[in-house]
Amino acid sequence: MNRFSKTSAARLATCHPDLIKVFTRVLEICDCSVLCGHRTEKEQNALPSNNTQVRYPNSKHNSLPSKAVDATPYPYDEKDRERFSYFAGVVIGVGASMGIPIRWGGDWDNDFDLKDNNFDDLMHFELIDDNA
Repeated sequence: MNRFSKTSAARLATCHPDLIKVFTRVLEICDCSVLCGHRTEKEQNALPSNNTQVRYPNSKHNSLPSKAVDATPYPYDEKDRERFSYFAGVVIGVGASMGIPIRWGGDWDNDFDLKDNNFDDLMHFELIDDNA
């Protein structure tokens, strides 16, 4: 059985209860790590522009609880886009099965066309506003 590390569990604990439900179930299906939940103003604004398109307070990571989470399949390989896409399908599918719509940073407009993004954030998952 997969388990979150103490660090991943602490990061996930800063997230909206719906994200906690989704990622707790995702962990039962595949091993994963939580890289970030809530971000403070200082943390958000310190990110380089290749990691984010927004500054504080305009990220869903900036609310408390956070309406966004950065998570990866474990072990982490930032160059394995196929694995991120597969993992995103698990996350989105689990969310849908629970009635919790999730947006992924690899398909911002949720049209299943993964090549039309202007900015990819493959680790980013967020609640779609109707649920947040």
